[in-house]
Amino acid sequence: MGESVKDLDVNQSLLECLKDVVEVQAWHIIGEVDFLKEKSLRRLYGDSEGEDIVLIYDDEEDTFHAMDAVCSHEGGPLDLGNIEDIGGDRCLVCPWHRYEFKLTDGYSETTGLQQDVYPLMEVDGKLYIRTGEMELSLEPKLLPAAPEIRLSELLGGEWCSGAITELGNCPPPDHPVRNSDHLQVVAPGKEGKRGKGGSLSSRISILHAMANIELWAIDLSWDILARFVPHFRLQGKLLPKEFSDDFVRVAREETKHFRLLNDRLNNLGSHFGALPVHNGLWESAETTNHSLLARLAVVHMVHEARGLDVQPVQIGKFERQNDQESLSILQTVFTEEITHVAAGMKWFNYICEHSETKLDPVKTFHEIVRKNFRGYLKPPFNTEARSKAGMTPEWYEPLTKTGSAAKSVQVSAGVTVHQGS
Repeated sequence: MGESVKDLDVNQSLLECLKDVVEVQAWHIIGEVDFLKEKSLRRLYGDSEGEDIVLIYDDEEDTFHAMDAVCSHEGGPLDLGNIEDIGGDRCLVCPWHRYEFKLTDGYSETTGLQQDVYPLMEVDGKLYIRTGEMELSLEPKLLPAAPEIRLSELLGGEWCSGAITELGNCPPPDHPVRNSDHLQVVAPGKEGKRGKGGSLSSRISILHAMANIELWAIDLSWDILARFVPHFRLQGKLLPKEFSDDFVRVAREETKHFRLLNDRLNNLGSHFGALPVHNGLWESAETTNHSLLARLAVVHMVHEARGLDVQPVQIGKFERQNDQESLSILQTVFTEEITHVAAGMKWFNYICEHSETKLDPVKTFHEIVRKNFRGYLKPPFNTEARSKAGMTPEWYEPLTKTGSAAKSVQVSAGVTVHQGS
């Protein structure tokens, strides 16, 4: 039997209703309009990595706009950019490379790049965004490294209190767990420019990079304990308990540093995981898994000592902006990192001294670094901080490009002549 006109009208009405339901479900409330007008750029956090959106309030036009928060050029955080007039258009400018995107359609006239944009509507004093099934939040989903941080604090506390007195014998993982849904790990050098600290976005980028180093440093501190302490022997004896005491202390302090930096990022309106990070420090750990001396040399006496060289420069950037809260954190990190280099020096010397065949510490250090570290050590060096850690110039100057050249050999009249000191 065929359908009547009445039946067709009913079916059409049902269809329209279903369309309305789908349409309504595609819109999600962001918040109260008056509240959202308090910030010109606000990051909205999506369900998955790469789905964040930047909500833009243009106070000159009294309008809202929304586009993808990650720059389509090299992943810069557009929520840390600026709204500017460019060529007669209101544009959002990326803080990394100053690529501009029109607020109205997300298009960049100068580059041809395109940011996805999202419809917005105001209803009864509330702002809605149309994103389909994707849910958004004004608050970030914190990186699920918190259990790792709490575990580090717990183990460190129990070791220091005497509740734990021995390390078990369990092989550590080849690579620490990183949640790819909340943290974008890229190759070293690909994480984006940090700037000179003159803007909020630049200071956030610097703090974020430091937090990343501290998180890897936590893993490295526990890894050196788990990987080497149960098996490493000097003249048939295990390492003294003092070795474990020292590196548990290092682990606890690295954990404290991460917490301080992460909390500061949150206070500045960002969070750890908002920017890409690199894994260069762990790559050095992988190349030294075979040798405790190599691990101490490369990680603690090269990389951590390099931190002593660059940290005063970073501190200066925050001093010029009178960012006292960040300054206090950076100075704490700097002071305690000197003792971490000192721990590496202490146990490197100890192992050389107590090996079956006594080793020359400085010569051995040079040999290990040349074998396990790519490139030369780069001046300028913070000689004062390095000296406080027990590392005098004869340890590192011969490993610079000029120092290595001075150590090159010439054969003249059949005689080998060593140049330089």
